[in-house]
Amino acid sequence: MKTIDELLRQGVEGKRVFVRADLNVPLDGDTITDDGRIRAVLPTVKALLDAGAKVVVASHLGRPKGAPDPAFTLRFAAARLGELLGGPVAFAGDTIGSEAHSAVAGLENGQVAVLENLRFNAGETSKDDAERAEFAARLAALADVYVGDGFGAVHRGHASVYDLPRLLPAYAGYLIATEVGVLRKLTDDVKRPYVVVLGGAKVSDKLGVIDHLLEKADRILIGGGMAYTFLKAKGHEVGVSLLQEDQVPACLEYLERAEKRGVEFVLPVDVLVSADFPDLKTKAPANPTTVAATDIPADQEGLDIGPETRELYASKLADAATVFWNGPMGVFEHPDYAQGTKAVAQALTDSPAFTVVGGGDSAAAVRTLGFDENAFGHISTGGGASLEYLEGKTLPGLAALED
Repeated sequence: MKTIDELLRQGVEGKRVFVRADLNVPLDGDTITDDGRIRAVLPTVKALLDAGAKVVVASHLGRPKGAPDPAFTLRFAAARLGELLGGPVAFAGDTIGSEAHSAVAGLENGQVAVLENLRFNAGETSKDDAERAEFAARLAALADVYVGDGFGAVHRGHASVYDLPRLLPAYAGYLIATEVGVLRKLTDDVKRPYVVVLGGAKVSDKLGVIDHLLEKADRILIGGGMAYTFLKAKGHEVGVSLLQEDQVPACLEYLERAEKRGVEFVLPVDVLVSADFPDLKTKAPANPTTVAATDIPADQEGLDIGPETRELYASKLADAATVFWNGPMGVFEHPDYAQGTKAVAQALTDSPAFTVVGGGDSAAAVRTLGFDENAFGHISTGGGASLEYLEGKTLPGLAALED
């Protein structure tokens, strides 16, 4: 795929450059609680501005229903982008209407405008090719060149991700180029031992990547809510822990395949349990109990890996040359159930391995728990995109940039 460096060599002064970013940041009212995705697009935006381009930034935020919804406005993300750039950022209150055209027309060389949430238009996510194409064509009218830099959206076949780059000269921004380079290190020429840590709530979200990684990894460590379906597959009582009963046969199959292939598949040996799910708003003390993972009481729910498992997982990570981690080990948002996730993050920062945090809740946890992002080899901005890449799937947004 052509990269932004090639575009910059050609010269962009005075050109309208459409940057498809991922500004899908978490909001608490009008407060951005994690601006990591905004900071991730800064190198691309700054390089274009410094080269004299007129930069038009567009993104989605949340899942509005194809119509304007104030709860999902990009106004606050645009303001934060301006703060990080240290200069004014124009904001258009629509995407293809009069405000968008006025904002873009008003740009001088080296200035930037942010369009309102792309998903306020039904054409962005439509499954109808003609409707998507029409929306993409109207977006294309705002620009001369396309730069894809929203890695967190490249696994979506949406208008601004898949259709639009086919209508304009298209280049990959610095973030996408970096993300793809990192993922290739996890698939094409992996340094071993290669250890994968998978957590999160649902095992069904990870089945595809587990299936693929059984052919690649040397060791797979399982935590989070998905661990209980694996424990059930081994015949253990899991109480009222998160369980996907219909996925038990698949988990059993993966355990058997791992054994046959010599892949070490590691499950928790102890867990923190409680009869009450913690209050994540007040973070009131939860007073959990630690029990063996094979002996969870019938009325209790597993909410984090226990201290023995934390030590075990740290030891399994100590000799790794490559580590990929996606998904927290427990309900990290509550301090009483954050220690498992914290232990994995700490083990990665202590490791000399090439360590990759696979976006999503894992990236949020790293920041929430106060870790230095520079202590990891790479923190992805796209959990879903990373997983689908590792599954070997074709990602529409990358395919469009490669055409």
